[in-house]
Amino acid sequence: MAKNENRRRALKSIIAGTAALSTGTMLSSFGKMTNTHSGLLKGNINHSVCRWCFNQLSVEELAIAAKEMGLKAIDLVGPKDWPILQKYGLESSMCNGAEINLVNGFNDKQYHSTLLKNYSDMIPLVAKAGYRNLICFSGNRAGKDDETGLSNSTEGLKQLMALAEKHKVTLVMELLNSKIDHKDYQCDKTPWGVELVKRVGSDNFKLLYDIYHMQIDEGDVIRTIKANHQYFAHYHTAGVPGRHELDELQELNYPAIMKAIVGTGFKGFVAQEFIPVKADKLASLRQAVALCDV
Repeated sequence: MAKNENRRRALKSIIAGTAALSTGTMLSSFGKMTNTHSGLLKGNINHSVCRWCFNQLSVEELAIAAKEMGLKAIDLVGPKDWPILQKYGLESSMCNGAEINLVNGFNDKQYHSTLLKNYSDMIPLVAKAGYRNLICFSGNRAGKDDETGLSNSTEGLKQLMALAEKHKVTLVMELLNSKIDHKDYQCDKTPWGVELVKRVGSDNFKLLYDIYHMQIDEGDVIRTIKANHQYFAHYHTAGVPGRHELDELQELNYPAIMKAIVGTGFKGFVAQEFIPVKADKLASLRQAVALCDV
């Protein structure tokens, strides 16, 4: 009995010590991962940041900070601001400006004429600037079932593929959650998006796998990435819940996710798309980049 009691005490001590060590190591890693000068990044991830999350800074201020941190690009920047990115040797890793909005997209035929004109005008501009990715959206369901949305989206997107292929530009549809942030959005699950890619049947149409959004709507992030990586052209990050910093208060293991992405042979961009709430917003960005630099 005494031996069993001693064993129980020993096990409790080991468990408590392990938990403390794990927690301490995790918290320490979040606190120390702040030095992201370009010379110190590992080079396995092409880092980017979404412009809209740092609207308190001018595009030029964000470009200067991104360059200093070793980022290679800024996401969701349109033609007006491309010269600023080029000034600092940065790419527009996900171009925008052809979409109508997030609600009215390719799944609704009434918007096809506008979208076809917008994207036909934008694709050559993206190519001329030396960029590769142009974002697009499914739009909201508005009562449409999955098959109708797939059929409509396929019909619209296929009309752009010859032009996209000619200019070597990839149209990239973003997966967004419909549970919290984008109610009724149709491309809200990986299987629906993957089926659309298969139907369009071109290497110049793929998906933007937003880790934050897909954790909310379907979870199983690492397995999904490993099983479907060939359909993903781009990744976005943010902390869950809340869409804030990639710190110890959120639930995703970003180093493990980034290792899975690297393990697929991915050579595209991973863009930080969290909304910083801490006072030093650039320090939050620096920390997130370091955490994801596996």
